[in-house]
Amino acid sequence: MPVQLARFLHSGDASAAHFTESVVIEFGTPREVLFACNTPLEFADVLRLRTADGSLDVEASVVAVQYHPGSTVVAARFKGEVPNWIVKS
Repeated sequence: MPVQLARFLHSGDASAAHFTESVVIEFGTPREVLFACNTPLEFADVLRLRTADGSLDVEASVVAVQYHPGSTVVAARFKGEVPNWIVKS
């Protein structure tokens, strides 16, 4: 599922989130997502993930990263409950 990725500069400050790139969620559960990105992310970074139509617009926290040359593989956990988010795609 394609989404826009933003990294919060300060936790919970939506005005500080600037969408930096489009990523594709490769795997998801009701609580977590996995994707690869070019944005430099670290453990515990707070992200905003949003679909183009706005049907998914959530905050998530990075719980794992794996660095590769030119990209980072990220596991992020939703900060709150997101019911039926997979159906919203």
